[in-house]
Amino acid sequence: MTKDPHLGLVVVGYESTAQWTPFLLSLEQSTITPSQVVLVDNSPPSGPSPDVTRWKKTDVIRLPHNPGYGAAVNVGMSALNRDVTHVIVANPDIRFQPNTIKKLQEELTAFPQAAIAGPALQNSDGTLYPSARAIPGLRIGVGHALLGNLWPSNPWTRRYLGDYRHQESRAVGWVSGALFLVDRACFSKVSGFDERFFMFFEDVDLCHRMKKAGYRTIYVPEARALHEGGHSTHPRMSEMVKAHHQSARLFLESLYPRRYQAPLRVLLRAGLAARSILQQWKYRRLERLGGR
Repeated sequence: MTKDPHLGLVVVGYESTAQWTPFLLSLEQSTITPSQVVLVDNSPPSGPSPDVTRWKKTDVIRLPHNPGYGAAVNVGMSALNRDVTHVIVANPDIRFQPNTIKKLQEELTAFPQAAIAGPALQNSDGTLYPSARAIPGLRIGVGHALLGNLWPSNPWTRRYLGDYRHQESRAVGWVSGALFLVDRACFSKVSGFDERFFMFFEDVDLCHRMKKAGYRTIYVPEARALHEGGHSTHPRMSEMVKAHHQSARLFLESLYPRRYQAPLRVLLRAGLAARSILQQWKYRRLERLGGR
């Protein structure tokens, strides 16, 4: 195990008591470890404090309210020492493999103008999560939203999800915010995460703004990690659906900001609102049935 003096880690949790120990245990097994870990806890202040006794170099920040994932990462970034030049950003339900961080570092260095590198994320059942995707503009976004469930192999969904199936490292539209390595200076130049996104699409927006600033996002399939996923969202699926569609609207409207595009923004807003209502109704019905 080699400690990198220029590497930091920011991990953000919400009611993640059961996740901290296995997260830190997997980090201990990494061939390269950060010199500083900042844990930002978005949980209610009345909840239990995170147990970080296994990792002595951990700064715990408990926020008085939950500002959302991106805003909490920004807080964690500001708490890192000045010597930290590169930062691992992670959810607490990530489990590192020994070479995850090492592979991300190697590929971030190998690609010119690369600012972000994300790994392949495996689900608990062993399947691969689509952690690298295209930017969901109008055609891809609408096609995937309307047909993704009914016709999974439609061309828009294939285009949107296609990047994670590649076996070689490559530039992509965006990588999942569940785990990535970022150049801290580049992160600062684009002002970090946009805090208007409470959750969902903050990673899409960050990578999109990085691209506009001249930087690249790299997908590194040789770097792998387990993402257990959903420990804080599964009990609140109807709320998560609402938040997802609100963030989708915010991002898509940012792609089409001009005055003459106002009718398009109205259509997008109406379509996403209708889809959100239908999906919320579905999950609330399932929640009621499950409670019987």
